[in-house]
Amino acid sequence: MEFEAVRSLALALPEVEEGTWYGTPSFKIRGKSFARLREDGLFVLRVDPGLREILIRERPDAYLVTPHYQDYPYVLVRLGAVDAAELGDLLADGWAEVAPKKLAAGFAARGSG
Repeated sequence: MEFEAVRSLALALPEVEEGTWYGTPSFKIRGKSFARLREDGLFVLRVDPGLREILIRERPDAYLVTPHYQDYPYVLVRLGAVDAAELGDLLADGWAEVAPKKLAAGFAARGSG
């Protein structure tokens, strides 16, 4: 998966803005970052820590964590190993982790209808 596709998925979420985080492209909701592209091409994505463990266990080809991120709610994604549907769902989950609760609830309700 190319970063341009990731960008399209992220910017399709409500109120997402592209910015920079540590000098690389990132995605934020109301100033709170939830994803970024690292210099080495790995994609950093906010996830629930329980989900992170499942992703790494079930798809070690696609997901990993380094010691730097071990104590934070992020997973590293090898973009070449995931498809748009999978990453789109994870981006939406990461967005919901940092979005204001009312905005996230409205988005979830819209998606379930």
